[in-house]
Amino acid sequence: MSIRWVYAFIDRPGAGVARALEFWTAVTGTRASGTRGERGEFVTLLPDGAGDCDACVKCQGVASGDGGAHLDLAVEDVPVFVASALRLGGEAVAEHDGWAVLRSPAGQLFCAVPWQGESVRPPVVRGSRLDQVCLDVPPSSHGAEVAFWSGLLTAAGWRSLPGSLPEFHVLQPPPGLPVRVLLQRLGEERPASAHLDLACADIGATRSWHESLGATHVADHAHWTVLRDPAGGLYCLTGRDPETGGLPPAAHGGSAARAK
Repeated sequence: MSIRWVYAFIDRPGAGVARALEFWTAVTGTRASGTRGERGEFVTLLPDGAGDCDACVKCQGVASGDGGAHLDLAVEDVPVFVASALRLGGEAVAEHDGWAVLRSPAGQLFCAVPWQGESVRPPVVRGSRLDQVCLDVPPSSHGAEVAFWSGLLTAAGWRSLPGSLPEFHVLQPPPGLPVRVLLQRLGEERPASAHLDLACADIGATRSWHESLGATHVADHAHWTVLRDPAGGLYCLTGRDPETGGLPPAAHGGSAARAK
């Protein structure tokens, strides 16, 4: 079973999609494609002026709820991948022409889509890169969710690793894939959700740039900052290296700093 590419999907209520696209195309150095889907709900963020690199971010207008994020996993054989997800405890939500919507044990939606030959990761943009989908999991489901995603992704060559803090678990893709997965155990029982993370060479500089584009500050942590985009979606700026996704060296002692 091969996962050949990964897309981070920005999910926003229909009325906020235009604001989300204006913001996220700016911070990722992309331009919006034409719309697709039965309701014109899907848009791809196409790399702008970056040579032959491939898109890895898309946007969806959702009909209900506050939105969030989800993963699209581009695979060589969608039925085989779906069967693997079901064996591990996932649930089939909808079958479409060539692609499928699935649900993890904790209730997080994701999609299996056919690989279209994508292979070249987009570059870092002004010192940052959208490279992670963080799955926010309630405590009661965290163990099952880690087991599910670890089983599904390690079969495709990913690494399953404990995070820098006890509440984090990392699913690291093989070299060349553009988006990794972080599972975060929440401190309270609530439905599973997901948000986007950007790796930043300088969190402060990236925060200032994003705020100039309409983002608002929500909270600061030791090595990441929470912001809200102009469409109302939460996301994080992290201190990970935007080239490698790895943790930066600590200011003292040379050990790895704790970051998402």
